[in-house]
Amino acid sequence: MAEVFHRVVRPAILAASRWEGLRRTAERLPVTRQVVHRFVPGETVADALNAVEQLRYSGRMVSIDYLGEDVTDVDTANATVDAYLELLDGLGTRIEPAAAVRPLEVSLKLSALGQALPRDGEKIALENAHTICERAQRVGAWVTVDAEDHTTTDSTLSIVRDLRTEFDWLGTVLQSYLKRTHADCVEFAASGARIRLCKGAYDEPASVAFRDRDEVTDSYLRCLEVLMAGSGYPMVASHDPEIIEAVPALARENGRGVDDFEYQMLYGIRDAEQRRLAEAGDQVRVYVPFGTQWYGYFVRRLAERPANLTFFLRALAERRH
Repeated sequence: MAEVFHRVVRPAILAASRWEGLRRTAERLPVTRQVVHRFVPGETVADALNAVEQLRYSGRMVSIDYLGEDVTDVDTANATVDAYLELLDGLGTRIEPAAAVRPLEVSLKLSALGQALPRDGEKIALENAHTICERAQRVGAWVTVDAEDHTTTDSTLSIVRDLRTEFDWLGTVLQSYLKRTHADCVEFAASGARIRLCKGAYDEPASVAFRDRDEVTDSYLRCLEVLMAGSGYPMVASHDPEIIEAVPALARENGRGVDDFEYQMLYGIRDAEQRRLAEAGDQVRVYVPFGTQWYGYFVRRLAERPANLTFFLRALAERRH
């Protein structure tokens, strides 16, 4: 059944994420919006900060993403920057004295900062990300640059390299389903970077990505070995029990203590496992998205795991009775 999900159902769900009409319909349905709150705690900065308070109380760290991507005009990109600056100012009042590992950070999608604009998109995204990094540094937070589909990878990593010359604490995301990622891990592990390693959530062609679930997992573990052996800071972004179980041995083999890496999971997914790891003394960071542009993020979460889709369908059925 899981194999059918990954080969047939998942690609169909991801295709649905690109249907504009379906997006508009979903956003109008109150039942959909109610279920979305399992994965997205709200639409405002206040909603995000409330989620931060709850997660920090349980001993977990946080990375906050202001939802939005594929911006097509400068004004929207500027509005995204303003939202991040407001968010960082709010986080600044909640940040403890500086520590080696910052408990609060924000995650950025460069396409939300203007990367895809037809005129000077990469330059605009770099300048906007720089503005956000400056504010983060001032308030004592971290920034991680998210990965998007494979067509943006070269541009994204180029911008990350530029930013890291000034902000060496800047993190970025690498996706194990891309065939290029092992080489990217070698580069960034050697440079001492913070790397969030995830499997990948976009529908990529076989020419650039592993499509088989087991191949993606094998690639993940190979990439994680590189990161653990390097001089950077690995961020293990996975809900997969096989990967989570492999981490302690990899850490020991490479002389890493609990402060030398962290687990990362998404808001609303495997909450009990997040708490278990945190209570055992491991560093756990929860990725918390917020904002009105939740549709694409929500659909990718449904496509990742059969359990997420089952939860959504069950909730829809319950609300129809």
